Amino acid sequence: MKTHFALVTGASSGIGLEFAKQLAGRGYNLLIVSNVPQINDAAEEIKKGLGDKRVSGLEVIPLVMDLSQQSSARELYDYTHAQAIEIEVLVNNAGVYHDRDILDDSEAFTSLILNLHMYTPAMLCYLFGQDMKTRRHGYILNVCSVTSKIVAQRLGTYASTKSFLSAFTRSLHIELHEYGVHVTDVSPGAVDTGLFSIPQWVTKAGKALGIIASPQMLVRRALRALFWGCSKTTIPTVFWQVLCFIILLIPTCVLRWIRKFGWF
Repeated sequence: MKTHFALVTGASSGIGLEFAKQLAGRGYNLLIVSNVPQINDAAEEIKKGLGDKRVSGLEVIPLVMDLSQQSSARELYDYTHAQAIEIEVLVNNAGVYHDRDILDDSEAFTSLILNLHMYTPAMLCYLFGQDMKTRRHGYILNVCSVTSKIVAQRLGTYASTKSFLSAFTRSLHIELHEYGVHVTDVSPGAVDTGLFSIPQWVTKAGKALGIIASPQMLVRRALRALFWGCSKTTIPTVFWQVLCFIILLIPTCVLRWIRKFGWF
């Protein structure tokens, strides 16, 4: 088997691409997956970034695959076995940010986000987790969200699916710890990936105040938590933890009034 492979989903850009870069920097061969052909460009970018370093001989394998299908987890797992690729690190990062009322979504999109945020990552954990448990070694990192702990309008589907993934990750962490398999939930707040349409000065101010994280910082801390065996880490930390705590204290009736009068 080819050893020391890290599998990163949603790795064509943003956080996923940064995970791939930093794992390569740690000496891991890569299998990077996305539903867009830009994953091939990402593979070339990673290879160029390695340059003439000691890790320049590492493999970077791009794979175009739609992970929103319920068959995709098994297909991806079977692909790794057919290619004799042994996954030591699994990073479930693929997802879509969503800000809309639940019933305003199409049936197709609702199915997509449920599969992408819950079914596929859970099944990848199940399939690759079996191998890691047998080897008594491995690492699984699930990218969740600070919204998994709060109730907010227009985030119903997004936050709820991330809530499932967060709870699933904690349970799996407890279950696999004794077998030498580390399972970690990283729950980012706002991250400077260009996903949000906000002025550059706001982004700079948010980063200076520790409210917005850079992808580099987020991934560095997430991987440190993973390899240290932590069950969970929230990035950035203090601001988002305090904000989520405050939101949890708001009664449902108040949230209804906020929605009724369009205050948020």
